Amino acid sequence: MPSDTPRPTNFIRQIIEADLAAGKHDGRVMTRFPPEPNGYLHIGHAKSIVLNFGVAADYHGACNLRFDDTNPHKENVEFVEAIKRDVQWLGYEWQNLYFASNYFEQLYAYAVELIKRGKAYVCDLTGEQIREYRGTLTEPGRDSPYRERSVEENLDLFARMRAGEFQDGEKVLRAKIDMASPNINLRDPTIYRIRHGVIHHQTGEQWCIYPMYDFTHCLSDALEGITHSLCTLEFEDHRPLYDWFLDTLQTPHHPQQIEFSRLTLEHTVTSKRKLTELVEQGYVEGWDDPRMPTIAGLRRRGYTPAALRDFCERIGVTKSDNFVEMGVLENSIREDLNRVAPRRMAVLHPLKVVITNYPEEQTEQLEAPNHPQDESQGSRQISFSREVWIDRDDFMEVAPNKKFKRLVSGGEVRLRNAYVIRCDEVIKDAHGEIIELHCSFDPATLGANPEGRKVKGVIHWVNAADALPAELRLYDRLFNHPNPDSAKDGKLWTEHLNPDSLRTLTHSLVEASLASAAPGEVFQFEREGYFCLDEARREGGMPVFNRTVTLRDTWAKIEQKSAGQ
Repeated sequence: MPSDTPRPTNFIRQIIEADLAAGKHDGRVMTRFPPEPNGYLHIGHAKSIVLNFGVAADYHGACNLRFDDTNPHKENVEFVEAIKRDVQWLGYEWQNLYFASNYFEQLYAYAVELIKRGKAYVCDLTGEQIREYRGTLTEPGRDSPYRERSVEENLDLFARMRAGEFQDGEKVLRAKIDMASPNINLRDPTIYRIRHGVIHHQTGEQWCIYPMYDFTHCLSDALEGITHSLCTLEFEDHRPLYDWFLDTLQTPHHPQQIEFSRLTLEHTVTSKRKLTELVEQGYVEGWDDPRMPTIAGLRRRGYTPAALRDFCERIGVTKSDNFVEMGVLENSIREDLNRVAPRRMAVLHPLKVVITNYPEEQTEQLEAPNHPQDESQGSRQISFSREVWIDRDDFMEVAPNKKFKRLVSGGEVRLRNAYVIRCDEVIKDAHGEIIELHCSFDPATLGANPEGRKVKGVIHWVNAADALPAELRLYDRLFNHPNPDSAKDGKLWTEHLNPDSLRTLTHSLVEASLASAAPGEVFQFEREGYFCLDEARREGGMPVFNRTVTLRDTWAKIEQKSAGQ
């Protein structure tokens, strides 16, 4: 991404600018994005990506992509490849691609060094016992009975842990810090645990002991020469531990950890555990389901990299946790697509119109702009003939009020980019359902207003002769509640899933020009919203279009009404 684009300042940029002015870190800026490959990236990760890659570029530095692959039983290559794809799709390129597993041998050597300095020991307590000995926020912890093992015994036991002589949970390696520290993270944290029977996606069966995150992360940062290690606020209490490892081991490079607030978006969840549950329990159709807050899901829904980057810039970087309204994200994509998305016509609920005074065998080609505000996008040809389809919602026999500007019995309306038509007759079936309209057109109204009268309404349509059948998937917010994680109504978070988050229309029609659309291409279906051509096609070759976002925020009115009740 370009480094000369002005960015709003924030406390992280102020720290970096002060460091550069002081000559700290030799005047370098080196960041990293360190995801764990145990799921797909979500909108919260997008904020971190934009921040880490953005500040590196803006200060003529670089950013590494490093996978925190220390939990192999939850990780796989699918997630690795998905993460790489998402970062590149957002518009960023990493300086280096690393895995924490690249450093396993060096990390093991660092752990041995801690043992030799009397700063680490092998502990036989169970996980439950370790938690019990750790104490509470108001009570100090107690020393493990194994805390005073000799350096020689610890070195022997740790080597045997690596050799696979002990079972899972039988022993761990712990740092020896301070069991009375007011910061619980410093109460002899575990830094290595045993994991048998797991094939690591990078190292295979080479290791049966794996380092913990707090030990791995700071040392990986130091080995890579990271200058500013940006992470979310939940790691603020871990910063003393981050610094303790680096200071105790006297690493040649000491990065600076800086914390910022994570992104919490209304009407969704970003907990990796809960996203995994949504996928595995079948609440959604996969990690890239367009209702998911994953980058893959947003991409499949039609979101653009520019819109996500804009959204991340809009919400800013602060130290305060807060909920971001879904409308902020949706406005970012609306503004971007309004500018770049070509216009097309689609009829969601078709109603046939027969234009009785139009020649039966005639078909003409009409000119339609691809974007009414951007002439550079050019125009397209649309066909017009005796029979067309309009949307059923655009007709009523009698107008319900003066605001109804569409077609009524005996009334006139303009077909977009075509003629003015008048409804002369309404055809109904035996049950009284409207099945067809007979209309007449004014041939003098192509590109011109009718003589002596004013037609206010304009509706979209498609030509019955060449319209394409299509499946339209109308996606909406995944949860009804703005904060399903902490609703106060006693319900499980999954009970707040929106039953109308997906409505599928299988009898819709789109204009013929969309036959050449490419998967992932986004269009504004005039008067209906923005839609993206999905990679999937229904049996028989029917295209599938996913609704990216409506033309206007319909949720704002709903939530205002709910708040007033």
